[in-house]
Amino acid sequence: MTSAASEQTVGEVSEGAILRRILDRLGPSAALVGPGDDAAVLSAPDGRVVATTDTLVHGPDFRLAWSTPFDLGWKAAAVNLSDIAAMGARPTALLVALAMPDDTRLSVVDGVAEGLRAACATLAPGCAVEGGDLTVSDTLTIAVTALGSLDGRAPVLRSGARAGDVVAVAGELGAAGRGLALLFGRFRDAAGTPLPVDDATLSPAEAADLAAQLRPRPPIALGVVAADAGATALMDVSDGLVLDATRMAAASGVTIAFAGGLDEAALSGGEDHALLATFPAGAALPEGFRAIGAVVARGPHAVTIDGRPHGGRDGWDPYRDWDAGRG
Repeated sequence: MTSAASEQTVGEVSEGAILRRILDRLGPSAALVGPGDDAAVLSAPDGRVVATTDTLVHGPDFRLAWSTPFDLGWKAAAVNLSDIAAMGARPTALLVALAMPDDTRLSVVDGVAEGLRAACATLAPGCAVEGGDLTVSDTLTIAVTALGSLDGRAPVLRSGARAGDVVAVAGELGAAGRGLALLFGRFRDAAGTPLPVDDATLSPAEAADLAAQLRPRPPIALGVVAADAGATALMDVSDGLVLDATRMAAASGVTIAFAGGLDEAALSGGEDHALLATFPAGAALPEGFRAIGAVVARGPHAVTIDGRPHGGRDGWDPYRDWDAGRG
């Protein structure tokens, strides 16, 4: 077995060698022209392409002491796939840029590529990494652009909620926030330096929360399901239910009134990557969605919980919260 100290790094091999390692782990292309040329060629069945991008940066977005390279690849794919699903679209391709310090071990590159492939295969079959870029940086950074197809559907926007609609969610709320709190509360030394996670110390519930934070499983297929079921508004819950619902309410000019029973982790934890949707009153909710409130005429507050404004933190804002040591 090769030790970490003797393992080759990206600074010791060529860009071409790194690229070959990545391509060997990504599996077959789903594009008309896949990786290997100057650009990929993708089909656009109805002439429209849904596009989104997200970046994970070591420090504010992940810590190598807590995430495996596979985790990083999986999460980088998952968070982008979720944004495509939140438009009522089907993910079709990812473009991935890796910026790495030259002492990054090649096994890290391998793990990221394997995580990207596994997330696509598990969460969005038929979607694959079809291109990207490699460069050197002082900070490990993974930037992903995701593309999707509406397949003839109208996009479902966050601005479509109307008074009388039912508010529903698909996916788990609160687990990822609890997982992040566990990392910062238990796996740092006195100086705040991250420590490796000791799996033996975790209860089953804690292990599940950490998995939700480090390797999220958004309900990608339910974006299309919601669109086909007549969803009037749809969005990814990435920054906390209250904060994202506030954005939906502002875009739609309404108030979103959540029922009671949602705990603080569910309301403001962040990084759940659930799908928040509204459906016309009386419509049957598609399987996988559960009702958690209603849309009402715009009042003094964009979001209420059991008839009252939310009194806790709204959710995750990287510009506000990073220096506070949460992310």
